[in-house]
Amino acid sequence: MKDIKELLDFGLINIDKPAGPTSFSVSEFVCRKLGLSKTSHMGTLDPKVTGVLPITLGRACKLAGYFIKHDKSYVGVLETHKVCDIVELQKLIDENFVGKIRQTPPHRSAVKREERIREVFFWKLLEASDNGKSFLFECRVEGGTYIRKLCSDLGDMIGGGHMASLRRIEAGIFSEEIGGSREVRGGRWRLVSLYEFETAVEAWKNGDDSLLRRMVVPAEEAIREVLPVVEVDKSALKSLYIGRPLLARNVVSRGDGLQVTGNGYKIKEDEVFALFCGDVFVGTYKRIGGDALFGRAEFVKN
Repeated sequence: MKDIKELLDFGLINIDKPAGPTSFSVSEFVCRKLGLSKTSHMGTLDPKVTGVLPITLGRACKLAGYFIKHDKSYVGVLETHKVCDIVELQKLIDENFVGKIRQTPPHRSAVKREERIREVFFWKLLEASDNGKSFLFECRVEGGTYIRKLCSDLGDMIGGGHMASLRRIEAGIFSEEIGGSREVRGGRWRLVSLYEFETAVEAWKNGDDSLLRRMVVPAEEAIREVLPVVEVDKSALKSLYIGRPLLARNVVSRGDGLQVTGNGYKIKEDEVFALFCGDVFVGTYKRIGGDALFGRAEFVKN
């Protein structure tokens, strides 16, 4: 069993962000409570928006970029300035806001305001209010898509409309639900309220780390979910830990047993993969071409 400090220095927590604080302030709160040097959140939520906000802890912040780009799902309420028919409104959405779309970030955003292409996988109106001006919706979008901007752009087409409320229910591998094999892992993937988190931290400081352990996902466990896994021979570890490139002769197989080269699965050039030696996470590497070299390190855990 890992020491709790080692777990906190290289782990993630799936926080349920409440309405009010910024994503940054929630991350700083977690950092301060755990006494860490650094934390980071994966995907900014507006202060009024609630839901899934994964927080990387300690050295796991170096891996945040591999998680943050993945798709996200939301439920929310769209309010229109005039009465709308839900069938006609859905038709308008399907024709203009599903698939590859062009979107300019809103004025209050952390990124440069320039048009970019994002994908909306679906945006479904689930039900309408009695007055025909409020619509409950669910959507799934590519990371970096602004839901508030989707609602305001739709509003521009129908004489006015805006996002009244929003909750993120899924961010990449993290969600409100615990499903499949993740349940077997002790429930560490579940959504944790700030109250539950504070309670667990207080218990830890009083000598009982069991609650906190059940909340923290080891980073090496999470990285297996988002990157291809390659196995390396134990004899190569010493050179890898001092930053030398991964040699093709030291590659054993892909994590599921398939051969990395030959007739099996082949890691593509420039593809990033997670390198393991058994259960030991070595780091993340980018595939490079050539017969002798296999990959160069992007991050090495040593």
